[in-house]
Amino acid sequence: MRIQFYKYQGTGNDFVIIDHRKPFINHDDHQLIANLCDRKFGVGADGLILLENKAGYDFEMVYFNADGRQSSMCGNGGRCIVAFARYLEIIKEKASFLAIDGPHQATCKEGGTVELLMNDVLDVEDNEDHYVLDTGSPHYVTFLKDQLSFDVYQAGKAIRYSDRFKENGINVNFVSPKENGILVSTYERGVEDETLSCGTGVTAAAIAHAIKTDIQHPVEIPIYSKGGRLSVKLSPGKSGFSNIWLCGPATLVFEGQIKI
Repeated sequence: MRIQFYKYQGTGNDFVIIDHRKPFINHDDHQLIANLCDRKFGVGADGLILLENKAGYDFEMVYFNADGRQSSMCGNGGRCIVAFARYLEIIKEKASFLAIDGPHQATCKEGGTVELLMNDVLDVEDNEDHYVLDTGSPHYVTFLKDQLSFDVYQAGKAIRYSDRFKENGINVNFVSPKENGILVSTYERGVEDETLSCGTGVTAAAIAHAIKTDIQHPVEIPIYSKGGRLSVKLSPGKSGFSNIWLCGPATLVFEGQIKI
């Protein structure tokens, strides 16, 4: 069987996306999904996204990590599937879709930018040297003076497989100041490696930065990742953070067919 696929990337976070409105892939076929994401024997990606029909929404986003297992929310993947839905002419400029963490809204801007509304974040664990919070996926955020010669893979892996987090895993973000914004590097569970960018990760980093620097007003924080630039808009409040928008490019790289 040959299937049509589309390869998208959002600041270097790349995905195989499939129009799955007429389903043919079993969500439990972990090996098939992992093979599609394999960079040597498949298409190669940080994850697979299926666009499916969902009553009351423009579509549903079903996301799988590169290990083949369905996972929590992926922010860059959410922006990419919105761009894909526009490519398929399912939507025009605005989208309403369902993901594993609930409903999302998004807007397509000129130049290929997609702005994705994330869920409110009401609970942040503020520790002496790190923060733990959920932005659709669980994240650990810690701050460094700089990241020159810093080994994100080894440091992130050590935290992800520490006694507290090894059972369910956690994404680990290292944050440093940079040109009126922040530089963010992320080790992602499920990929089990550093990725060039992580949408829920930079969202978590922006929230942690807002807490650390005592930002009390709505703000847009410039984000620098190894895959490119993003920004996060957010509004601090007495009970947490709301009106959180993840903003950045989402680009079609290529399309093709693969035999499965």
